[in-house]
Amino acid sequence: MGEGARSYTTSAMDATLEAKLAARERVWTLLERERIVPVPPGAHDRIPNFHRAPEATARLVELPEWQAAHVIKSNPDKAQGPARVRALQAGKLLYMAVPRLKGEHPFVLLDPDNLSGRAEDAATAEGGMALGCPVSTEEMLPIDFVLCGSVAVNATGARLGKGGGYADLELAFLIEAGLLSDEAAVVTTVDDLQVLDDPLPETGHDFRVDIIVTPTRAIRTTERRRPAGVLWEHLDPAQVAAIPVLARRQRS
Repeated sequence: MGEGARSYTTSAMDATLEAKLAARERVWTLLERERIVPVPPGAHDRIPNFHRAPEATARLVELPEWQAAHVIKSNPDKAQGPARVRALQAGKLLYMAVPRLKGEHPFVLLDPDNLSGRAEDAATAEGGMALGCPVSTEEMLPIDFVLCGSVAVNATGARLGKGGGYADLELAFLIEAGLLSDEAAVVTTVDDLQVLDDPLPETGHDFRVDIIVTPTRAIRTTERRRPAGVLWEHLDPAQVAAIPVLARRQRS
């Protein structure tokens, strides 16, 4: 690839990242203005912890995909905390991603049989790290259901996270390890105001969700998209150095 092509690719990527940031800012500001999230801390720079998350969770657990699932992978954000509680209370095995993938292993296993009834404690990010068992993907069971947080989504399934790229990497790790079948649903819970009519900017490492669950409805999306694995060309050296599993793989 010539220098001109590289410059064009970098310029296009920069424009996409700027468009993502603008869309996030618009949604974060809207959620704060409409008091959809606690203020403080607000919505900015995080997966919004919307007030009606328990209502979205009540709708989530009615999905046949959720009811059939035995092994669930979840993000550690507060908005999905009620769903993690319900998973553990239902006796499902839960893999929670380590916040910012900072650990030597990217996930912790939460087995309700080993929690002595402490589902609510274990379902928090802090409690999950304290009570869960750190695991590598080589130690994990196949995943039936993926729960993720989002800043914004639309009916095609396109989503925006908070901008760190962690959810994309978590899914890529599972796919590379052969832990995510085509039948496994990828689902997000959000407030209704986070569901946009507009197209959302995407890059090659972004995935789309199969189902969007809000406090008032469940939306089955129209276009599935999942990465083949980790796209190393989309990672900068600082990202790789900050995530132990990536740094270890780069050295090997």
